[in-house]
Amino acid sequence: MTTDSPTLIWVKSSYSGQGGTCVEWAPKSATTTGMVPVRDSKCPSGPVLMVSTHAFAGLVSLARSAEL
Repeated sequence: MTTDSPTLIWVKSSYSGQGGTCVEWAPKSATTTGMVPVRDSKCPSGPVLMVSTHAFAGLVSLARSAEL
């Protein structure tokens, strides 16, 4: 699966509007494949990190617990 795949619908992090380093993920792919594609929102043609839904939940939990 590539970043320009028409089947991927990318969603930006809720922090994207705050000027920081942001990520995008493709939730539809997560529900259909069990894998979550994640990419840098500033470089949409760059590499995609594929993680399991369990690992993604851990990353989200870690991000929420971090002091910003």
